Amino acid sequence: MHMPGHKRNAQFMPPGLPFDIDITELHGFDDLHYPDGILLETAQQAAELYGSREAFLLINGTTVGILAAIGAHAKRGEKLLAVDNCHWSIPNAAELFGLELIYINAVRDETTGVPCSVTPATIKAKLEKEPDIKLVIITSPTYEGVVSDIASIAEIVHTAGGILIVDSAHGAHLGFLETFPQSAVTLNADIVVMSLHKTLPALTQCSLLHVCSERGYAVGIKKLLSILQTSSPSYILMASIDHCIRLLKSNSSKIFEDYERNLANFRDAIAVLINLSMLNHDHDPQHHDFYALDPGRIVIITKNTTMSGFELTDKLRTEYKIELDRADKNYAIAITSICDPPESFTRLATALNKIGTNGTIGDGTILSPFS
Repeated sequence: MHMPGHKRNAQFMPPGLPFDIDITELHGFDDLHYPDGILLETAQQAAELYGSREAFLLINGTTVGILAAIGAHAKRGEKLLAVDNCHWSIPNAAELFGLELIYINAVRDETTGVPCSVTPATIKAKLEKEPDIKLVIITSPTYEGVVSDIASIAEIVHTAGGILIVDSAHGAHLGFLETFPQSAVTLNADIVVMSLHKTLPALTQCSLLHVCSERGYAVGIKKLLSILQTSSPSYILMASIDHCIRLLKSNSSKIFEDYERNLANFRDAIAVLINLSMLNHDHDPQHHDFYALDPGRIVIITKNTTMSGFELTDKLRTEYKIELDRADKNYAIAITSICDPPESFTRLATALNKIGTNGTIGDGTILSPFS
């Protein structure tokens, strides 16, 4: 005799929906906004897994985490520093909390068209010019898998008396392999928000907010999350978060070793690719435009060919039944994860090799992003 109204009765529900685990805050099932039982245990396991001081479960994606993190650390009228190609949740947060949003202009790499890493020097110069900026948010990794030097940026922000928030929506999988960049959680940021659902086995909207330092205002974040998130959180989503965390805690080594092998085989398979090229993950460390790159993000460069990233995406969809995640005029993005089977990498490599060598694009020149 309680919600939800479907009562887990299969007679009234369409097949395929997990209504049998769609429950509410019953005795023994804890409360997301005041956790002291199983949901608190999940949050504590998430903090332990990533190495943060405290973790919050998010069932409205990284978006709500960014809103809460910004709102908890800035007063109305204060300044917020971000890069102008940031996620729209950041300007929305500035509007919601009455902040003045100061932008740094994103710089694109001339060869690939991909937005570069944010440099510590850029942050330092901006904070020296406007010392009243006390809240900085950096996106790392970006949609393209470009990582910034978070440790150095954190030192600069903290020296200036500020707080650093990292939008790591695309970085929940980082830190589990030495060959991948480190997670921002371990690099002295104050708050890190990440989407489990983008690169890990979790349902859409499943994310985490990590308080990583004593500067992070956990009490304020908790209050804002209770305001911004629904008072009837989905137990389907929270169960998905719990499963993802437990899976990584118990079996991450084997899972990520298989993933690394799949990525290596893919790189071998496209080694002779012409016309098209890939954002080079084995880049020259002296190439400062990209501090680091996520090996799991496949960025297919079409710049200087006769095909745009949009056209490539459409061709892969219509002719090869492969759906990419995002396109730009200069490139297209394939998001991979530990859940991709070897066959998926083989299909993509085969398709790209066919497209890149059939003479319909470019002039046959082999392009290198770092030549």
